[in-house]
This record gives sequence, structure tokens and C-alpha cells, in this order.
Amino acid sequence: MVERADINSVLSDIRSLRSQMQQNQGLGQNNTIQDRIDRPGRTEQAREVPGFSDMLSQAVNQVNDLQQTAGAMRTAYDQGDPNMDITRVMIASQKSSVSFEALTQVRNRVVQAYEDIMNMPI
Repeated sequence: MVERADINSVLSDIRSLRSQMQQNQGLGQNNTIQDRIDRPGRTEQAREVPGFSDMLSQAVNQVNDLQQTAGAMRTAYDQGDPNMDITRVMIASQKSSVSFEALTQVRNRVVQAYEDIMNMPI
């Protein structure tokens, strides 16, 4: 028989975790403010932000990886691999399909934005 957790104990655990997080955030903010006051001449290093082309190439690579994984799983299922069940294959296939559709929509929006910019009067 499956034991179910008492809802009140779960809620109290969630509340205690939330209060601990809020205390930690408050201490972190106080320490940050105190550091700024103590060391006003210190400069913070700028974080390197990836460019748009880097982000786009990462997205394309991730979609490609999902499609290759789904294809490999589909092939393993077709060959009768006993460790590969149809639900995992279908979920991987749907993930790759959704990610490809999203990437296609991003591409369409980028092309549309480029066309809009090129058609702007100077």
C-alpha cells in the first residue's frame, strides 16, 4: 500500500523552506550592500553575453541533437531492442518535432524582422 504524506506536514515543510530561502536572500542582500559600502572603489567585472549568432547556433545544435536522439531511439525500437519502449520513442519524437517547429518560427520571425528593417526608409 502506498503511504501518502499528510498535507499539513507537506505545507509546513514548504513554509519552512520558503522562510529559510527568504532569510538567506536577505542576508545575501545585506552582505552585498555592506560590501559596496566597505569597498566603494571596487569595480565589478562585466559578464560576457553571448551574441545572437552564438545563441542561434546553440539552438540549432540542440534541435539537431534531439532529432538524432529521436531517430536513434526509433531505429532501436524498430530493430526490436527490448530496452526501448514505444512511449519513450514517441515522447522523444514529439520533443524533436516541437523543438523544430519552435526553431522554424524563430527563423521566420528573424527573417521578417530583417525584411522590415531593410524596407525602412532612411
